[in-house]
Amino acid sequence: QVQLVESGGGLVQAGGSLRLSCAASGSIFSINAMGWYRQAPGKQRELVATITSGGSTNYADSVKGRFTISADNAKNTVYLQMNSLKPEDTAVYYCTTVAQRIGIRLPDVYWGQGTQVQVTV
Repeated sequence: QVQLVESGGGLVQAGGSLRLSCAASGSIFSINAMGWYRQAPGKQRELVATITSGGSTNYADSVKGRFTISADNAKNTVYLQMNSLKPEDTAVYYCTTVAQRIGIRLPDVYWGQGTQVQVTV
C-alpha cells in the first residue's frame, strides 16, 4: 500500500504563514504527481495545488501568489508554503498522490488523513 502522512497544520492569525508537509511511503515504484486539496465545513473538497514529478505546478486561482507547492522527489515528500493566510483558507487540507506501486501496472490515487488549518481574524 501507499501511506501519506501530513504535518504542519494548526491555528494562525490572518496574514500569517504555515507550511504543510506530506511524506509518501510504502511499496512505491514511482510517483507521477503530488498535491493538496482542502475541504471547508459544508463545502466540497477542492483543489489547492499540484506538482508533477517533472516539477510542473498548478494552483487554484484563490491561492495563486500566496501559496507555493514544492517537492523533494528523493524523499517522496511534498510541501505547501502558505503565506498571507485568510480566514477563508480555513479547512482540512488533504495530501494526495498519483503513484504506481511495485508490481502493479497502473498508477492509482492515494489520500492522506488530512490536517486542520484554521485562520482567525
